[in-house]
Amino acid sequence: MKLLLVSTVFLFMLALSPPSTPVLTASAKLQVDPPQRPLKLIASNGQVIMGLEDEVRHRLLMLPYYGVFDWIECDISPNNSAVLRGAVVRPATKTDAEAELHKIESIPKIDNQIEVLPISSSDDQIRLAVYRSIFRYEGPLFQYATQAVPPIHIVVKNGHVTLEGVVNNMMDSQLAYTAANEVSGVFDVRNNLTVAK
Repeated sequence: MKLLLVSTVFLFMLALSPPSTPVLTASAKLQVDPPQRPLKLIASNGQVIMGLEDEVRHRLLMLPYYGVFDWIECDISPNNSAVLRGAVVRPATKTDAEAELHKIESIPKIDNQIEVLPISSSDDQIRLAVYRSIFRYEGPLFQYATQAVPPIHIVVKNGHVTLEGVVNNMMDSQLAYTAANEVSGVFDVRNNLTVAK
């Protein structure tokens, strides 16, 4: 009972902790071509509300089931069409991502290429073991685990692990890769972590 109470309090504190801006901006990668194109959402009174890329990023990060074991990217073309890519554990996350982007009027077309990962108890065990290895308490990467959506995402498919997201420096990227590689049952680890600028 005491462990359950401590876990509940810890999760509540995680939900209330303010995320740092550079880390969350890369949790849902957004690529815009060409970069010099102004993308803004404008209210009826002519006032700029939010840039399109900020609105998309916000909506994807606020998905109810988007978490550390999911990864979503959104590419926006010059005509504002969106292509969603990535991998998610729950089918609802895939449909929710598309539904959220349909709410943005300036995106006329959405191509949803998000892969729903297969159900696998061994992959679930690997996810948990890699999570514990990377984010172990008092470890050098524990700082990333205290955010509502940790910036290091762990995608596992058939025993193959891919690390996605952003870290503060190259050393953290290498530490995460090494921690994931040490987990029993992992066939290989692909490190796609980028360093925040």
